[in-house]
Amino acid sequence: MVNLSVNLEINLAGIRLRNPIVLASGILGVSMSLLKRVEQAGAGAVTTKTITLNPRQGYANPVFVDLEYGFLNAMGLPNPGVDYFVREFFEGCERLNIPLIVSIGGGSAEEFYEICARICKCPMDAVELNLSCPHAKGYGLEVGADPQHVYDIVRRVRKCFSNKPIFVKLSATVPSIVEVAEAALKAGASGFVAINTVRAIAIDIYAKKPILSNVYGGLSGPAIKPIAVRVVYELYENFKNVPIIGVGGVDSWETAVEFLLAGARAVGIGSAVVRRDLEIFNEILEGLKRYLEVEGYDRVSDIVGLAHEVV
Repeated sequence: MVNLSVNLEINLAGIRLRNPIVLASGILGVSMSLLKRVEQAGAGAVTTKTITLNPRQGYANPVFVDLEYGFLNAMGLPNPGVDYFVREFFEGCERLNIPLIVSIGGGSAEEFYEICARICKCPMDAVELNLSCPHAKGYGLEVGADPQHVYDIVRRVRKCFSNKPIFVKLSATVPSIVEVAEAALKAGASGFVAINTVRAIAIDIYAKKPILSNVYGGLSGPAIKPIAVRVVYELYENFKNVPIIGVGGVDSWETAVEFLLAGARAVGIGSAVVRRDLEIFNEILEGLKRYLEVEGYDRVSDIVGLAHEVV
């Protein structure tokens, strides 16, 4: 069991988390029963899969490639749509004892607004705007790479959620992540999630063609961890007081600490769940506790951004 002598609680844009480990969007997030299992496994908060206005079947198989250094997927944002979400979660959310972050995706500011108008009365704690999915046509990165589009989307969403935190999920592959982040903040964003998967491709050398049906997919796992840490470091350097959830290749307590030192206040767990199941949450928490005790820190918040102070 985790030693309770070290305080793992954090404040994330006004939301109190019992610890900084968050279930990232895209993993296990369409069922309240699955999210409840993640809570019981030790997570400090959970994020739903990205919800769109209308149901999406996603792309045809193959949509997933297991690589030795991570995963490549092009699911196409499959989800049952916002109306199903409201039915599934409106009452069920109250069964969670940790914060719920709802991830939403749209192709325009108007579409984001319509989704928010339908979920604004659901018992949730924050919204994540997926402006960085690298493989869903008309969504994600296609609307999130332009600072003006980002500004318009966040501004419209803020009209629905005047008091709830809004986190913008960013891509590492935009021309200037600082410009996109600045636009989001000016429009009313509360914080960032960094990063989403990175656009990539895998080719079957015998079939002599791309493996994924969509050709392009999103790379996740350890391969993108150094990129994600760089983005978190850069965001903290430019927006020190803005909360960041660091995501990308977190599969151990060491990588979680690296994100925290770079400036993340919370750390998202995604593809590691596929390989390690839900035990990964407690493993990271135990390791994080031991690290803080050995290094002489009383609170996890003491190490957030610490890498910037010793450069």
